[in-house]
Amino acid sequence: MKTNILMVCLGNICRSPLAEGILQDKLNTASFYVDSAGTGDYHIGNPPDIRSIAVAKKHGIDISNQKCRQFKKEDFSAFDYIYVMDAKNYQNIIALATNQEEKLKVKLLLSELNLDNNEVPDPYWDDNGFEHVFQLIDSACTIVAEKLNSK
Repeated sequence: MKTNILMVCLGNICRSPLAEGILQDKLNTASFYVDSAGTGDYHIGNPPDIRSIAVAKKHGIDISNQKCRQFKKEDFSAFDYIYVMDAKNYQNIIALATNQEEKLKVKLLLSELNLDNNEVPDPYWDDNGFEHVFQLIDSACTIVAEKLNSK
């Protein structure tokens, strides 16, 4: 049985598609399934932001075929781990949880790095922010992949 991991940000066009692609690249797809979603419904059905696609491609990861979708309550039962990019989206996801088991599945992605700031900044308004965001997510996903592969 596969372990299912969901990456979540606001619109599912910048950060969570990167996190999906990066973590997927670090895991064996026979054992793990990685997906992403947004808490907002702004971009449903659209591909990731072209800047996210470009920075991923620069690092050898193709996320161009991903399609944006909105987080739904059923994701709590479909996924074993839910990694969220920032505090606001964390609060939005936790608010949808109906029990403690669901809440325990949700974690800030950067909490894996033990940084003072556990939030992945939203690069949408800053063309120069995508590389920094890629590096932060990549570092956290390396740790997540090591933990998942050791189970």
